[in-house]
Amino acid sequence: MATEEVPPGGGEPRLDQVRPPVEVAPDASASAPLDRLRAAVATVVVGNDEALEHLLVALLCRSHALIEDVPGVGKTLLARSLAAVVGCTFRRIQFTPDVLPSDVTGSSVFNQRTAEFEFRPGPVFTQVLLADEINRATPRAQSALLEAMEERQVTVDGRTMPLPVPFLVLATQNPVELEGTFPLPEAQLDRFLIRVTLGYPTIEDEHAILQRFEDDDPFTRLAPVMTAEDILQLQRRRGQVTVGDAVRGYLVDLVRRTRADERLALGASPRAALSLHRAVQSRALLEGRSFAVPDDVKALAVPVLSHRLVPTAQARMRGDSASTVLLRLLDTLPVPVEPDVG
Repeated sequence: MATEEVPPGGGEPRLDQVRPPVEVAPDASASAPLDRLRAAVATVVVGNDEALEHLLVALLCRSHALIEDVPGVGKTLLARSLAAVVGCTFRRIQFTPDVLPSDVTGSSVFNQRTAEFEFRPGPVFTQVLLADEINRATPRAQSALLEAMEERQVTVDGRTMPLPVPFLVLATQNPVELEGTFPLPEAQLDRFLIRVTLGYPTIEDEHAILQRFEDDDPFTRLAPVMTAEDILQLQRRRGQVTVGDAVRGYLVDLVRRTRADERLALGASPRAALSLHRAVQSRALLEGRSFAVPDDVKALAVPVLSHRLVPTAQARMRGDSASTVLLRLLDTLPVPVEPDVG
C-alpha cells in the first residue's frame, strides 16, 4: 500500500476540525472560484469537462465520487489534479488485495516509553482522499471506508474520531471484468453520490495530450486556487439553491418509476432521491443559477442513479443496463414546461 499526502500549508490535518453551519444565499459570485478551478484543472487534463463537472457536483454536495473506466484514460490524473487545486490536505491510498482495514483508518500502537496505547491516524484522516483502484482491495478493506464516507468519522478500538472538513473521497476503479478486481457491494456503491466515466479521448484531444506531455508534466505546476473555507462556503450556497415544486415532482416521479419498472430488480431508494436532489442543486450553482430546472435532473439522473439500480437477469440478457433503463424512463416522463424558481 502506498500513501501520498500534500498539505496546503504543512502539518497534519486536525481530528477536531468542525465548523458550525452559516447561512449564505447563492449568488453569481459563486461562479468565479469555480471558473478558476476549472481553468486550473484544464491546464493538465485534456477534455473530460463533463467528468470534472461531476466531480465538482460531488464536492458541493459534501459527498463522494467513483471514477470508473479502463486503465490509462486519466482517472488518477483527474482526481489528483482536482485535489491539487482545491487547497486541502490530500492523501492517496493505492489499494491492493493485501490492504487491511487498519491501513485505511489507522491503528493503536503500544508506546513502550509511556506504557500506553497511542492511536496513529491512517490516511483517511485528510480532506481529500484518493482511493486508487478501490476494487482491487478485498471487501473487508473496502468496508473500512463505509463509516468515514457516511458519517465523517472513524471508530477504532471503541474511540470515535471526527474527520477533517471538508471531506471528499475520490475513488477510481477498473471495470469489474478485468482480472484481480472485487465488485463493490451495493452498500458501498450507495455511499458514492455519483459515478463518473471518462471514455477514450477524441482525436483532437489525443493530439493535444501528446503535445502537452511531450517534454513536460504540467501537473507539477498546479497550485491551489481556492481554500478549504471557500469550499465550505460553496457547499452552504448549494444548500440554498431552490428546487421548486415542479422540478421536485419531476425528480420524485423518475425515482418512483424505477421502483415499479419490471426491468429493475432494485429501484432507487429515498437516499438515492436525496442524492439526486442535492446534485441538481449543485449543477444549478455550477451554472450560476439560484434555482434548478428540469434539465438538471435529466443531466444527472444517469450518473447519480445508475450505479444504485440492479437490472433483472432477464433485462441483462436482453442487453438492458441500468443506464439504458433510466434513459428510456426519461424519454417517457413528462417534463415540466416552465421552470419553477420557487
